[in-house]
Amino acid sequence: MIGALRRDLLAAGFHVDGVEELLGPVASAALHREQVLPARRVVEAAGGAALAVLTSVFMLGGSVSRRVFDGALPGVGVAGAERLGLVRAGGPGDDDVVRALVDLRPYGASDASGEVRWWLASDLGETVTGVRLAGDHVLGAGGASLTLAQVTARRAVSRVLDLGTGCGIQALHAARHADVVVATDISRRALAFTAFNTALNLGGDRDRAGRVEVRHGSMLEPVAGEEFDLVVSNPPFVITPHSGDAGAAVREALGDYEYRDGGRAGDDLVRDLVTGVGQVLAPGGVAQLLGNWEHRRGETWQDRVGGWLDEAYERYGLDGWVVQREVLDPAEYAETWIRDGGTTPDREPEAWAAAYGAWLDDFAGRDVESIGFGIITLRRPAAARPRRLRRLEEHAGAVRQPLGAHIGAVLDAHTWLATHEDDEVAVTRLVSAADVTEERYLTPGAADPNVVVVRQGDGFGRGVQASSPLAALVGACDGELTAGQIIGALAAIFGVEAEELAAELLPAVRGLVLDGFLAPDVNDPRSDLGQSS
Repeated sequence: MIGALRRDLLAAGFHVDGVEELLGPVASAALHREQVLPARRVVEAAGGAALAVLTSVFMLGGSVSRRVFDGALPGVGVAGAERLGLVRAGGPGDDDVVRALVDLRPYGASDASGEVRWWLASDLGETVTGVRLAGDHVLGAGGASLTLAQVTARRAVSRVLDLGTGCGIQALHAARHADVVVATDISRRALAFTAFNTALNLGGDRDRAGRVEVRHGSMLEPVAGEEFDLVVSNPPFVITPHSGDAGAAVREALGDYEYRDGGRAGDDLVRDLVTGVGQVLAPGGVAQLLGNWEHRRGETWQDRVGGWLDEAYERYGLDGWVVQREVLDPAEYAETWIRDGGTTPDREPEAWAAAYGAWLDDFAGRDVESIGFGIITLRRPAAARPRRLRRLEEHAGAVRQPLGAHIGAVLDAHTWLATHEDDEVAVTRLVSAADVTEERYLTPGAADPNVVVVRQGDGFGRGVQASSPLAALVGACDGELTAGQIIGALAAIFGVEAEELAAELLPAVRGLVLDGFLAPDVNDPRSDLGQSS
């Protein structure tokens, strides 16, 4: 039956491009803002065309007659869609009406392996139902899900763990480059959606479909004693009050949401995952997570989260890299997540006020001044190394997605740098990345620039203020000469001692290699870049 559904959806043109073309730019943009009225008007004007019917029923909360629905999905029909749990036929006062029980929509994205085009089933959202979400609500692919999919390094691996799989989107991405994917969740409803989405999207490829295994349980419990080459997780990281009067007030006002509330105080769930995931990482294995963390009065976020990285290193020898992408104050944070569940101040003013006040009280009780969100990358090195990767940084600006290939390259570069001292870097031929450019800032009329910035167009789009010798070195790195030979030539040009210039430039060169501005020439036997080991 799922095979027939897949064929019907394709025949109707119910895919990302088809829906975008049907709705047009205005209605599409409104729908991305969770405003459905413009899209409803478009599909009403389109009449009974199969694409318009499917868009109306599964994405916009519309209803149609049995005859119209059968025409839109002729291979499945109403009876088959009911058996699959997708629709309900009949209702109070009208036995002929067909309504969706789930949200089923096209999904398109680009990750480090290329583009994907799937369909994702999840629970109906609040914009369609008009009421707050149920506690066991299963989300579709939101912004956080897409972020994680795009920042994940996509390399051929044996085993992947998708911890907190939800509707299964990360498991689907991982099935393209893994032999086995284990998808876990505390929600049986979420696992049912994962199984359905896997069958719908991968069922045409029995080899891929058989790679995904679903398991019920909390955090790492379902995979205790096992090892994975890659762990991905968009965990229930939302910092929700859970104890005392504040916790009781939020539970009474909103209930608990399995997809976002981990049942732990503050940011303890993310901390426990960061410090504990090493127990299931195989040598060379990488964990890529999203998370929230508290900024507390008198403590920098780098000290707080850095302490988690230090514990992960002490327990399992893990490298750690954290990029903070966003910061919200306590009021913004509370408003965001109360609204996320479908509670609004106009629709439920008492519940909103109670939850809002409790959230602020909870943060005040821990001296929380703001809350950070970001990307966490951890790695268990395949072998002992003289240097660990410990990096905590902020990057709120735009990035060039997908970031997965860049993140993988940074891990490889660190492996290489950790085993190559400055004198070994000096005898290596380096190549400037194709996306690197140079910016010069001059005072009007001046012959020489005041500031030179070397900038990358890919990855995080970093800009490094460079001295004239460093900028010249980057420009000369074409694989013909070693770094040391270039430095020697520059020393003669600038009239300085080669040793002094090397002492100045080689630490900067190491930083440029780490961030992807420069890379060892693959034809140089000294390049031997590791594969995130």
